Amino acid sequence: MKKSSTSVQELPGAAANRPVPPPAWQPRTDPAPLLPDPAPYRALGTDAMAAADPGLLLRLYGELVRGRRYNAQATALTKQGRLAVYPSSTGQEACEVAAALALREQDWLFPSYRDTLAAVARGLDPVQALTLLRGDWHTGYDPYEHRIAPLSTPLATQLPHAVGLAHAARLKGDDVVALAMVGDGGTSEGDFHEALNFAAVWRAPVVFLVQNNGFAISVPLAKQTAAPSLAHKAVGYGMPGRLVDGNDAPAVYTVLRDALARASRGEGPTLIEAVTYRIEAHTNADDATRYRSGGEVEIWRAHDPIRLLEHELTELGILDKDGIREAAEAAEAMAARLRDRMNAEPVLDPMDLFTHVYADQTSQLREQAEQLRAELAAAGEGPGETR
Repeated sequence: MKKSSTSVQELPGAAANRPVPPPAWQPRTDPAPLLPDPAPYRALGTDAMAAADPGLLLRLYGELVRGRRYNAQATALTKQGRLAVYPSSTGQEACEVAAALALREQDWLFPSYRDTLAAVARGLDPVQALTLLRGDWHTGYDPYEHRIAPLSTPLATQLPHAVGLAHAARLKGDDVVALAMVGDGGTSEGDFHEALNFAAVWRAPVVFLVQNNGFAISVPLAKQTAAPSLAHKAVGYGMPGRLVDGNDAPAVYTVLRDALARASRGEGPTLIEAVTYRIEAHTNADDATRYRSGGEVEIWRAHDPIRLLEHELTELGILDKDGIREAAEAAEAMAARLRDRMNAEPVLDPMDLFTHVYADQTSQLREQAEQLRAELAAAGEGPGETR
């Protein structure tokens, strides 16, 4: 006899009144509060500027000017053979500077390879920030001293590390927040998914800042994702998404401070998408004219973060011609010092090959170190004399 395919709702008697369990996909939280605003948040030209701290605004401006000059000098150093490669953040300085200034002293910055300016704005020696790109050291600075993780060249691999540090800090009871920076291309990596998923499940005190500069090398954002915005991806992980004008320095600072404070209060992670643009090529080895027009670049030059803030501060009477001149002079002095130091030939010690591999060297490494030391001695060279 053929059995009927009677549904639960059609069952007679008491079975019909039995409660039906909720579907497995039923949301655990209301997704509406997690959605980003339809348009990027802006502070410039709004009432928010009246309540802003003038000292902070001037500091943002000074760092933007210095950052632009830093980018130009580092790019010039690649042409002179002093750097192997430099991924410029020209046009994105507002994101870089706001990220550094929004962090508290105890917080950690997890930068990508394009975020050397953020590291410098946080207080790192500019030469140390460029050491990796020069090829002298794997990092070039002590991450623990500055609370800046090593610059990450592989896309998005620093994001799970940021989550791990933030989660560990919370378990220890330390008030520490990790800020992880990544480009739009990095959001296409598996590490991005894994980091956001773990961060949300663990409610880790971490903030993800995506600098959407339009391209993953030559691949435009439209060929990477069909999402309404990258900030909308936050909903799928169970965290709030924020959308901000990445060329509006006070706006980026405000959104970051809010997210960092939220994480510090134990309310979990936030995904922030800063809409900006990469004015220069991907690196000095890239020809950007092959995949974008000069007209497109010029449109974004008109939305330059330095000019936007400079105009606003001048209109508000916070910045005058003397202030503009002083910021430019300070930036030029920084570039001169950087140029002079980078033009000096580094002294390389071959024995450093063994110094930072393991805290306790293995027997094989000790044997190899002794062999190299003997070879150097036979050649009449001591440690630190090889150039």
